[in-house]
Amino acid sequence: MHATPSPPGRAALGRIGPALVAAMAVLAAWYAAGRAGIAAPGLLPTPAETLAALADGARSGTLAADLGASLGRAGQGFALGALAGSALGFATGYLPWLSAAVTPVVSFLRPIPAIALVPLATAWFGIGETAKRLLIAYAVLLAVWLYVHDGVSRVPVTHLRAARTLGAPLRRRFTEVLLPAAAPALLAALRYGASVALLALVAAELGGADSGLAYRLQVDGQFLRVDRMFAGLLVLGLLGVAVDLLLAAAGRRFAHWSEA
Repeated sequence: MHATPSPPGRAALGRIGPALVAAMAVLAAWYAAGRAGIAAPGLLPTPAETLAALADGARSGTLAADLGASLGRAGQGFALGALAGSALGFATGYLPWLSAAVTPVVSFLRPIPAIALVPLATAWFGIGETAKRLLIAYAVLLAVWLYVHDGVSRVPVTHLRAARTLGAPLRRRFTEVLLPAAAPALLAALRYGASVALLALVAAELGGADSGLAYRLQVDGQFLRVDRMFAGLLVLGLLGVAVDLLLAAAGRRFAHWSEA
């Protein structure tokens, strides 16, 4: 007897159902906390007040402008850092001698957060976009390198030796053995790197900007517009969820053997 497959709609509901229940529970708790008066008036807006502030930002055009500026910075910084981190991770994972040289340097840099480098980046590159993109790329590179390096170094060396014995050139050993085996680690690295890019974006925009989601949070904080601050945090969170879902879907499409 073969089990009857579930209809697509039921399967999708099974995946998103728990998330929807959790989201509703959070919204209910948020609403109750806002109505209970556990904070001073105006310091804990309800979900309705937060959505009203979000709608006001959308109508005025500031939300679109800030979102576009932040997406541009985070996207370019992520692309640069992910590319460099992936290349370095494959190289150090495949070449032990290079790993021995690079790993101590990266291990020294990893505990230094991007926000600690804001003054230095501003001194070197000014308050323009270059400093912000490089700060994001720096944070993403270190995060992506760790996952990719670990994934590549775990590929069984016997697989690579077998491919070499069969006469496969380096290009084929990379594309047909190393890359498929390390794909799950690479996809996990990109998903984690995307979240790191948003974290570094906040640090970069607080270091001097005239637009962006984190910049708007800082301005609203100076005037204690907590409803607008909650709206900005909501947008940042939803942006992170959307990017993660897109990367996970890409992983299922292009590396269906992985669990991304």
